[in-house]
Amino acid sequence: MAPLQTRRGLYFEEFEEGMELETQGRTITEADIVSFAGLSGDFNPMHTDAAYAAGTQFGQRVSHGLLGLSIASGLSYQLGFLDQTVIAFTGLEWKFRAPILIGDTIRVAVKVTKLREMRAAGGGFVSFDVRVLKQDDSVAQKGEWTILVASKPADEPSS
Repeated sequence: MAPLQTRRGLYFEEFEEGMELETQGRTITEADIVSFAGLSGDFNPMHTDAAYAAGTQFGQRVSHGLLGLSIASGLSYQLGFLDQTVIAFTGLEWKFRAPILIGDTIRVAVKVTKLREMRAAGGGFVSFDVRVLKQDDSVAQKGEWTILVASKPADEPSS
């Protein structure tokens, strides 16, 4: 017997402007920062040197801004709305508003803001307003993501 295949993602036609989703939280650890420094090659002492960082305006190490963005992308994907339907992450505009510190718990709020059909690409562009929120609901990062999402196959029944 073949394994059961299920689709979790939404097709382009299933998105609606104004649709909102929010992820679970994830606490940033020292190991996250050290691992990201090794992966990216960014060993800026603001992130990796506790003694140096103690003398900065933040008074302690801060996570890499791109680590926050990367975790936001992963948390969003875990919601399942793009699982097996995303074709490509095509663009972003991003602002880093506040530091993410070791021990901060972040979550992501996503809202669909624009839909643009692209039949030649096999789907359409979905634009999202994205906010990375800290445990106190303050905004650490925010911006817009544009993702190319597959259209529903002609032979798939309507849900």
